Amino acid sequence: MVTLCDMRQAYTTDERQALRLDAQDPLGSIRERFYLPPGAIYMDGNSLGLLSRDAEQSLLRVLEEWKSLGIDGWLHGQAPWFHYAEELAKLQAPLLGAEADEVILHASTTVNIHALMATFFSPDASRHKVLMDELTFPSDRYAIESQLRLKGLDPAAHLALVPSRDGRTIEEADVIDGMTEDVTVVFLPSVLYRSGQLLDMATLTAEAHRRGILIGFDCAHSVGAVPHNLSQWQVDFCCWCTYKYCNSGPGGVAGLYVNRRHFDRRPGLAGWFGCRKDRQFDLRNVFEPALNAGAWQIGTPHVLSLAPLEGSLRIYQEVGIRAVREKSLRLTGYLMSLIDQELAPHGFTIGTPRHPARRGGHVALEHEDAVQINQALKAWGVLPDFRPPNIIRLAPVALYTSFHEVYQVVQTIKEIIETGAHRQYPRERGLVA
Repeated sequence: MVTLCDMRQAYTTDERQALRLDAQDPLGSIRERFYLPPGAIYMDGNSLGLLSRDAEQSLLRVLEEWKSLGIDGWLHGQAPWFHYAEELAKLQAPLLGAEADEVILHASTTVNIHALMATFFSPDASRHKVLMDELTFPSDRYAIESQLRLKGLDPAAHLALVPSRDGRTIEEADVIDGMTEDVTVVFLPSVLYRSGQLLDMATLTAEAHRRGILIGFDCAHSVGAVPHNLSQWQVDFCCWCTYKYCNSGPGGVAGLYVNRRHFDRRPGLAGWFGCRKDRQFDLRNVFEPALNAGAWQIGTPHVLSLAPLEGSLRIYQEVGIRAVREKSLRLTGYLMSLIDQELAPHGFTIGTPRHPARRGGHVALEHEDAVQINQALKAWGVLPDFRPPNIIRLAPVALYTSFHEVYQVVQTIKEIIETGAHRQYPRERGLVA
Protein backbone atom coordinates (compact mmCIF):
# COMPACT_ATOMS: atom_id res chain seq x y z
CA MET A 1 0.00 0.00 0.00
CA VAL A 2 1.24 3.51 -0.84
CA THR A 3 -0.09 6.78 0.58
CA LEU A 4 0.73 10.40 -0.12
CA CYS A 5 0.91 12.17 3.21
CA ASP A 6 2.96 15.29 2.67
CA MET A 7 1.54 15.95 -0.83
CA ARG A 8 4.91 15.35 -2.49
CA GLN A 9 6.47 12.12 -1.26
CA ALA A 10 4.91 8.67 -1.66
CA TYR A 11 5.79 6.57 1.39
CA THR A 12 5.79 2.79 1.71
CA THR A 13 6.36 0.36 4.57
CA ASP A 14 9.68 -0.77 3.09
CA GLU A 15 12.46 -0.26 5.65
CA ARG A 16 14.89 0.48 2.85
CA GLN A 17 13.00 3.67 2.07
CA ALA A 18 13.69 4.97 5.59
CA LEU A 19 17.39 4.30 5.12
CA ARG A 20 17.36 6.08 1.74
CA LEU A 21 15.63 9.09 3.26
CA ASP A 22 18.33 9.27 5.93
CA ALA A 23 21.08 9.00 3.33
CA GLN A 24 19.55 11.96 1.45
CA ASP A 25 18.91 14.08 4.56
CA PRO A 26 20.83 17.40 4.41
CA LEU A 27 20.46 17.78 8.19
CA GLY A 28 21.55 14.22 8.98
CA SER A 29 24.98 15.18 10.31
CA ILE A 30 23.49 17.59 12.90
CA ARG A 31 22.17 14.59 14.81
CA GLU A 32 25.74 13.66 15.79
CA ARG A 33 26.00 16.86 17.83
CA PHE A 34 23.27 15.75 20.25
CA TYR A 35 23.47 13.40 23.22
CA LEU A 36 20.98 10.69 22.26
CA PRO A 37 19.68 8.37 25.00
CA PRO A 38 21.67 5.13 24.68
CA GLY A 39 19.61 2.20 23.52
CA ALA A 40 16.47 4.28 23.10
CA ILE A 41 14.58 6.30 20.49
CA TYR A 42 13.67 9.76 21.74
CA MET A 43 10.27 11.00 20.56
CA ASP A 44 9.53 13.57 23.27
CA GLY A 45 11.32 16.67 22.00
CA ASN A 46 8.04 18.59 22.08
CA SER A 47 8.19 18.31 25.87
CA LEU A 48 11.93 18.49 26.51
CA GLY A 49 14.56 18.76 23.80
CA LEU A 50 17.85 16.90 24.05
CA LEU A 51 21.21 18.33 25.05
CA SER A 52 23.56 19.25 22.21
CA ARG A 53 27.32 19.47 22.48
CA ASP A 54 26.96 23.08 21.38
CA ALA A 55 24.71 23.85 24.35
CA GLU A 56 27.03 21.97 26.67
CA GLN A 57 30.00 24.02 25.49
CA SER A 58 28.30 27.37 25.96
CA LEU A 59 27.16 26.36 29.44
CA LEU A 60 30.65 25.18 30.41
CA ARG A 61 32.10 28.45 29.12
CA VAL A 62 29.78 30.51 31.29
CA LEU A 63 30.49 28.32 34.30
CA GLU A 64 34.21 28.91 33.73
CA GLU A 65 33.56 32.66 33.51
CA TRP A 66 31.73 32.54 36.83
CA LYS A 67 34.64 30.55 38.28
CA SER A 68 37.36 32.88 37.01
CA LEU A 69 35.66 36.29 36.80
CA GLY A 70 33.07 36.24 39.55
CA ILE A 71 30.97 39.38 39.36
CA ASP A 72 33.09 40.75 36.53
CA GLY A 73 31.33 38.30 34.26
CA TRP A 74 28.50 40.82 34.01
CA LEU A 75 30.65 43.05 31.80
CA HIS A 76 33.72 40.99 30.89
CA GLY A 77 32.39 37.57 29.95
CA GLN A 78 32.79 36.51 26.33
CA ALA A 79 29.11 37.40 26.00
CA PRO A 80 28.73 39.87 28.90
CA TRP A 81 25.93 38.71 31.18
CA PHE A 82 24.47 42.19 31.53
CA HIS A 83 23.43 42.10 27.86
CA TYR A 84 23.10 38.32 27.54
CA ALA A 85 19.31 38.19 27.24
CA GLU A 86 19.38 40.83 24.53
CA GLU A 87 22.21 39.13 22.63
CA LEU A 88 20.40 35.80 22.63
CA ALA A 89 17.25 37.59 21.50
CA LYS A 90 19.18 38.54 18.35
CA LEU A 91 19.83 34.85 17.72
CA GLN A 92 16.24 33.80 18.36
CA ALA A 93 14.51 36.64 16.51
CA PRO A 94 14.92 34.98 13.07
CA LEU A 95 12.96 31.96 14.32
CA LEU A 96 10.10 34.33 15.08
CA GLY A 97 10.24 36.60 12.06
CA ALA A 98 10.79 39.48 14.45
CA GLU A 99 13.15 42.41 14.88
CA ALA A 100 15.77 41.73 17.54
CA ASP A 101 14.55 44.54 19.79
CA GLU A 102 11.02 43.05 19.78
CA VAL A 103 12.29 39.89 21.53
CA ILE A 104 13.67 39.26 24.99
CA LEU A 105 14.62 36.03 26.79
CA HIS A 106 13.05 36.12 30.22
CA ALA A 107 11.51 34.10 33.06
CA SER A 108 9.05 31.28 32.24
CA THR A 109 6.13 31.07 29.84
CA THR A 110 3.49 31.48 32.52
CA VAL A 111 5.29 34.40 34.15
CA ASN A 112 5.50 36.04 30.74
CA ILE A 113 1.78 35.52 30.17
CA HIS A 114 1.17 37.40 33.41
CA ALA A 115 3.59 40.17 32.44
CA LEU A 116 2.04 40.60 29.01
CA MET A 117 -1.58 40.39 30.09
CA ALA A 118 -0.91 42.83 32.92
CA THR A 119 0.15 45.21 30.16
CA PHE A 120 -2.32 44.54 27.37
CA PHE A 121 -5.51 43.62 29.21
CA SER A 122 -7.16 46.93 30.01
CA PRO A 123 -10.90 46.28 30.31
CA ASP A 124 -13.45 49.07 30.13
CA ALA A 125 -17.22 49.30 30.09
CA SER A 126 -17.55 48.22 26.45
CA ARG A 127 -14.60 45.81 26.06
CA HIS A 128 -13.97 43.61 29.07
CA LYS A 129 -13.56 40.00 27.87
CA VAL A 130 -10.63 37.80 26.99
CA LEU A 131 -11.14 35.21 24.25
CA MET A 132 -9.32 31.86 24.46
CA ASP A 133 -9.93 28.36 23.11
CA GLU A 134 -11.29 25.55 25.26
CA LEU A 135 -8.38 23.22 24.37
CA THR A 136 -5.56 25.50 25.50
CA PHE A 137 -2.82 24.35 27.87
CA PRO A 138 -4.23 24.65 31.42
CA SER A 139 -1.45 26.91 32.74
CA ASP A 140 -2.41 29.54 30.16
CA ARG A 141 -5.99 29.48 31.36
CA TYR A 142 -4.92 29.64 35.01
CA ALA A 143 -2.92 32.78 34.24
CA ILE A 144 -5.69 34.48 32.29
CA GLU A 145 -8.27 33.72 34.96
CA SER A 146 -5.88 35.14 37.56
CA GLN A 147 -5.53 38.33 35.54
CA LEU A 148 -9.32 38.64 35.32
CA ARG A 149 -9.68 38.24 39.07
CA LEU A 150 -6.97 40.83 39.69
CA LYS A 151 -9.12 43.26 37.71
CA GLY A 152 -12.12 42.35 39.87
CA LEU A 153 -13.76 40.36 37.07
CA ASP A 154 -15.44 36.96 37.27
CA PRO A 155 -13.91 34.51 34.77
CA ALA A 156 -17.30 32.87 34.34
CA ALA A 157 -18.59 36.11 32.84
CA HIS A 158 -15.47 37.64 31.29
CA LEU A 159 -13.56 34.68 29.84
CA ALA A 160 -14.99 33.64 26.47
CA LEU A 161 -14.00 30.21 25.17
CA VAL A 162 -14.01 29.08 21.56
CA PRO A 163 -15.50 25.56 21.45
CA SER A 164 -13.91 22.66 19.59
CA ARG A 165 -16.10 20.86 17.09
CA ASP A 166 -14.27 17.54 17.43
CA GLY A 167 -12.43 17.68 20.76
CA ARG A 168 -9.10 17.87 18.91
CA THR A 169 -8.93 21.06 16.88
CA ILE A 170 -10.15 24.63 16.72
CA GLU A 171 -11.62 26.16 13.57
CA GLU A 172 -10.36 29.65 12.76
CA ALA A 173 -13.88 30.59 11.66
CA ASP A 174 -15.12 29.83 15.19
CA VAL A 175 -12.39 32.00 16.70
CA ILE A 176 -13.38 34.86 14.41
CA ASP A 177 -17.04 34.40 15.36
CA GLY A 178 -15.96 34.72 18.98
CA MET A 179 -14.35 38.13 18.34
CA THR A 180 -17.39 40.02 19.55
CA GLU A 181 -17.61 43.71 20.43
CA ASP A 182 -17.03 43.05 24.14
CA VAL A 183 -13.67 41.26 23.58
CA THR A 184 -10.54 43.32 24.18
CA VAL A 185 -7.80 40.65 23.97
CA VAL A 186 -7.54 37.28 22.20
CA PHE A 187 -4.95 34.83 23.54
CA LEU A 188 -4.41 31.53 21.73
CA PRO A 189 -1.80 28.81 21.25
CA SER A 190 0.03 28.79 17.94
CA VAL A 191 -0.01 24.97 18.09
CA LEU A 192 -2.51 23.04 20.19
CA TYR A 193 -0.54 20.99 22.68
CA ARG A 194 -2.55 17.79 22.36
CA SER A 195 -3.39 17.48 18.67
CA GLY A 196 -0.49 19.45 17.20
CA GLN A 197 -2.83 21.63 15.11
CA LEU A 198 -1.14 24.78 13.80
CA LEU A 199 -3.46 27.79 13.81
CA ASP A 200 -3.45 30.40 11.03
CA MET A 201 -1.87 33.18 13.07
CA ALA A 202 -1.75 35.65 10.19
CA THR A 203 -5.47 35.43 9.43
CA LEU A 204 -6.50 35.51 13.08
CA THR A 205 -4.32 38.55 13.74
CA ALA A 206 -5.74 40.43 10.76
CA GLU A 207 -9.31 39.62 11.79
CA ALA A 208 -8.70 40.67 15.40
CA HIS A 209 -7.21 43.99 14.35
CA ARG A 210 -10.04 44.60 11.91
CA ARG A 211 -12.31 44.51 14.96
CA GLY A 212 -10.10 46.66 17.16
CA ILE A 213 -8.97 43.70 19.29
CA LEU A 214 -5.43 42.96 20.50
CA ILE A 215 -4.14 39.43 19.93
CA GLY A 216 -1.34 37.38 21.48
CA PHE A 217 -0.14 33.80 21.16
CA ASP A 218 1.57 31.14 23.26
CA CYS A 219 4.12 29.78 20.79
CA ALA A 220 5.61 27.11 23.08
CA HIS A 221 4.85 24.31 20.61
CA SER A 222 5.92 26.14 17.47
CA VAL A 223 9.12 28.12 18.16
CA GLY A 224 12.03 26.10 16.82
CA ALA A 225 9.79 23.84 14.72
CA VAL A 226 7.75 26.24 12.58
CA PRO A 227 8.81 29.51 10.91
CA HIS A 228 6.96 32.63 12.11
CA ASN A 229 6.50 36.13 10.71
CA LEU A 230 5.33 37.93 13.84
CA SER A 231 6.39 41.40 12.75
CA GLN A 232 4.94 41.04 9.27
CA TRP A 233 1.69 39.68 10.68
CA GLN A 234 1.66 42.52 13.24
CA VAL A 235 0.97 40.16 16.15
CA ASP A 236 0.69 42.30 19.27
CA PHE A 237 2.53 40.03 21.70
CA CYS A 238 3.47 36.42 22.31
CA CYS A 239 5.51 34.19 24.59
CA TRP A 240 7.14 30.76 24.41
CA CYS A 241 9.42 28.35 26.20
CA THR A 242 12.85 27.33 24.90
CA TYR A 243 13.24 23.86 26.41
CA LYS A 244 11.21 22.04 23.75
CA TYR A 245 12.38 22.39 20.14
CA CYS A 246 15.03 24.98 21.08
CA ASN A 247 16.76 22.50 23.40
CA SER A 248 17.78 24.88 26.20
CA GLY A 249 17.38 22.35 29.01
CA PRO A 250 14.76 21.60 31.68
CA GLY A 251 13.16 24.81 32.89
CA GLY A 252 15.22 26.83 30.40
CA VAL A 253 14.58 30.56 30.17
CA ALA A 254 11.46 31.48 28.19
CA GLY A 255 10.95 34.32 25.73
CA LEU A 256 8.49 37.04 24.88
CA TYR A 257 7.76 39.27 21.91
CA VAL A 258 6.19 42.72 21.88
CA ASN A 259 5.49 44.42 18.56
CA ARG A 260 7.47 47.63 18.34
CA ARG A 261 4.35 49.76 17.95
CA HIS A 262 3.66 48.97 21.62
CA PHE A 263 7.05 50.07 22.94
CA ASP A 264 5.43 53.18 24.38
CA ARG A 265 3.24 51.07 26.67
CA ARG A 266 4.29 50.86 30.28
CA PRO A 267 4.91 47.24 31.36
CA GLY A 268 2.18 46.06 33.70
CA LEU A 269 4.72 44.29 35.92
CA ALA A 270 7.85 46.39 36.33
CA GLY A 271 11.24 45.35 37.65
CA TRP A 272 14.75 46.70 37.66
CA PHE A 273 16.00 44.70 34.66
CA GLY A 274 13.31 46.33 32.58
CA CYS A 275 15.02 49.69 33.05
CA ARG A 276 17.01 51.43 30.35
CA LYS A 277 20.37 49.69 30.42
CA ASP A 278 22.33 52.94 30.64
CA ARG A 279 20.28 54.08 33.65
CA GLN A 280 19.75 50.81 35.49
CA PHE A 281 22.60 51.21 37.94
CA ASP A 282 21.64 54.77 38.73
CA LEU A 283 19.26 52.94 41.07
CA ARG A 284 16.72 55.71 41.00
CA ASN A 285 13.26 55.23 42.46
CA VAL A 286 11.66 56.26 39.17
CA PHE A 287 11.22 53.44 36.66
CA GLU A 288 12.47 54.33 33.17
CA PRO A 289 11.52 51.40 30.93
CA ALA A 290 13.79 50.30 28.11
CA LEU A 291 12.51 51.38 24.72
CA ASN A 292 12.22 47.80 23.45
CA ALA A 293 10.98 44.38 24.54
CA GLY A 294 13.61 44.40 27.27
CA ALA A 295 11.25 46.64 29.25
CA TRP A 296 9.20 43.52 30.05
CA GLN A 297 12.03 41.92 32.00
CA ILE A 298 11.21 41.85 35.68
CA GLY A 299 14.21 40.43 37.48
CA THR A 300 17.84 39.49 36.93
CA PRO A 301 18.40 37.13 33.97
CA HIS A 302 18.98 33.48 34.83
CA VAL A 303 22.42 33.38 33.29
CA LEU A 304 23.13 29.68 33.80
CA SER A 305 19.81 28.83 32.12
CA LEU A 306 20.47 31.22 29.26
CA ALA A 307 23.89 29.72 28.57
CA PRO A 308 22.80 26.40 26.99
CA LEU A 309 20.34 28.29 24.79
CA GLU A 310 23.24 30.17 23.21
CA GLY A 311 24.79 26.99 21.84
CA SER A 312 21.44 25.65 20.73
CA LEU A 313 20.49 28.81 18.87
CA ARG A 314 23.80 28.80 17.03
CA ILE A 315 22.74 25.49 15.48
CA TYR A 316 19.60 27.21 14.18
CA GLN A 317 21.74 30.08 12.95
CA GLU A 318 23.78 27.53 11.00
CA VAL A 319 20.98 25.45 9.44
CA GLY A 320 18.05 27.90 9.29
CA ILE A 321 14.46 27.42 10.43
CA ARG A 322 13.21 26.81 6.87
CA ALA A 323 15.37 23.70 6.53
CA VAL A 324 14.21 22.53 9.96
CA ARG A 325 10.56 22.93 8.96
CA GLU A 326 11.11 21.13 5.67
CA LYS A 327 12.53 18.07 7.41
CA SER A 328 9.97 18.22 10.21
CA LEU A 329 7.11 18.04 7.70
CA ARG A 330 8.74 15.11 5.95
CA LEU A 331 9.23 13.28 9.25
CA THR A 332 5.65 13.79 10.41
CA GLY A 333 4.33 12.99 6.92
CA TYR A 334 6.29 9.75 6.90
CA LEU A 335 5.12 8.92 10.42
CA MET A 336 1.46 9.48 9.56
CA SER A 337 1.77 7.36 6.43
CA LEU A 338 3.22 4.46 8.41
CA ILE A 339 0.49 4.83 11.03
CA ASP A 340 -2.15 4.64 8.30
CA GLN A 341 -0.63 1.52 6.83
CA GLU A 342 0.61 -0.38 9.88
CA LEU A 343 -1.39 0.80 12.90
CA ALA A 344 -4.82 1.89 11.69
CA PRO A 345 -5.92 -1.77 11.34
CA HIS A 346 -5.25 -2.10 15.09
CA GLY A 347 -7.57 0.72 16.14
CA PHE A 348 -5.13 3.65 16.02
CA THR A 349 -6.21 7.01 14.65
CA ILE A 350 -4.38 10.28 14.02
CA GLY A 351 -5.66 13.37 15.81
CA THR A 352 -3.34 15.79 14.01
CA PRO A 353 -4.45 17.67 10.87
CA ARG A 354 -3.05 16.09 7.72
CA HIS A 355 -2.37 19.24 5.70
CA PRO A 356 1.23 20.45 6.18
CA ALA A 357 0.09 24.05 6.77
CA ARG A 358 -2.12 22.93 9.64
CA ARG A 359 0.26 20.81 11.70
CA GLY A 360 3.15 21.66 13.98
CA GLY A 361 6.02 19.36 14.91
CA HIS A 362 4.34 16.40 16.61
CA VAL A 363 1.74 13.77 15.77
CA ALA A 364 -1.10 12.83 18.12
CA LEU A 365 -1.57 9.07 17.98
CA GLU A 366 -4.91 8.07 19.49
CA HIS A 367 -5.93 4.69 20.94
CA GLU A 368 -8.26 3.63 23.74
CA ASP A 369 -5.31 1.91 25.48
CA ALA A 370 -2.93 4.83 24.95
CA VAL A 371 -1.86 5.14 28.59
CA GLN A 372 -0.82 1.47 28.69
CA ILE A 373 0.80 1.51 25.26
CA ASN A 374 2.80 4.59 26.28
CA GLN A 375 4.20 2.75 29.29
CA ALA A 376 5.03 -0.28 27.18
CA LEU A 377 6.85 1.90 24.66
CA LYS A 378 9.10 3.29 27.36
CA ALA A 379 9.89 -0.23 28.58
CA TRP A 380 10.70 -1.20 24.99
CA GLY A 381 13.07 1.72 24.44
CA VAL A 382 10.85 4.37 22.84
CA LEU A 383 10.35 7.63 24.74
CA PRO A 384 7.10 9.48 23.84
CA ASP A 385 4.58 11.06 26.21
CA PHE A 386 0.92 10.59 27.07
CA ARG A 387 -1.80 13.22 27.20
CA PRO A 388 -5.26 12.38 28.49
CA PRO A 389 -7.59 10.99 27.58
CA ASN A 390 -6.15 8.80 24.78
CA ILE A 391 -3.15 10.45 23.09
CA ILE A 392 0.43 9.30 22.63
CA ARG A 393 2.39 12.29 21.36
CA LEU A 394 5.19 11.39 18.97
CA ALA A 395 7.61 14.19 18.14
CA PRO A 396 10.25 13.37 15.53
CA VAL A 397 12.54 16.40 15.90
CA ALA A 398 14.27 17.54 12.73
CA LEU A 399 17.65 18.21 14.37
CA TYR A 400 18.15 14.75 15.83
CA THR A 401 15.48 12.22 14.78
CA SER A 402 16.14 9.92 11.82
CA PHE A 403 13.62 8.50 9.38
CA HIS A 404 14.77 5.02 10.33
CA GLU A 405 13.92 5.76 13.95
CA VAL A 406 10.41 6.74 12.86
CA TYR A 407 10.15 3.41 11.05
CA GLN A 408 11.36 1.55 14.15
CA VAL A 409 8.88 3.35 16.41
CA VAL A 410 5.91 2.31 14.29
CA GLN A 411 7.14 -1.28 14.11
CA THR A 412 7.58 -1.30 17.90
CA ILE A 413 4.02 -0.06 18.46
CA LYS A 414 2.73 -2.68 16.04
CA GLU A 415 4.55 -5.45 17.88
CA ILE A 416 3.33 -4.21 21.28
CA ILE A 417 -0.29 -4.19 20.18
CA GLU A 418 -0.08 -7.52 18.34
CA THR A 419 1.52 -9.30 21.30
CA GLY A 420 -0.65 -7.58 23.90
CA ALA A 421 2.47 -6.52 25.81
CA HIS A 422 0.78 -3.30 26.94
CA ARG A 423 -1.86 -5.15 28.97
CA GLN A 424 0.55 -5.76 31.86
CA TYR A 425 0.66 -2.03 32.60
CA PRO A 426 -1.92 -0.14 34.70
CA ARG A 427 -4.59 2.00 33.05
CA GLU A 428 -3.34 5.11 34.81
CA ARG A 429 -0.64 7.61 33.99
CA GLY A 430 2.55 8.13 35.95
CA LEU A 431 3.11 11.17 38.14
CA VAL A 432 4.86 12.86 35.20
CA ALA A 433 3.24 11.64 31.97
